[in-house]
Amino acid sequence: MADAATMRGLLEHVAAGLVDEPDKVVVTEEQDGDFTKLHLQVAEADLGKVIGRGGRIAKATRALLKVMATRDGTKVNLEID
Repeated sequence: MADAATMRGLLEHVAAGLVDEPDKVVVTEEQDGDFTKLHLQVAEADLGKVIGRGGRIAKATRALLKVMATRDGTKVNLEID
């Protein structure tokens, strides 16, 4: 089953593969019952790379996280800072 740490690890891995400065990728999480809020922070120059044209990459990343959360019976939200 996917827990918050697994989802955080997946998000870190995906984001680090997209950006030019992977050492500046920071993922934090907040738990509220069965709801997990993930915050993704990247270098300002890399922000467009994790969002993508028209938000496509951000939508795809959110979809992956939601699939993991749904399998676990939880909910997840991703905020990109």
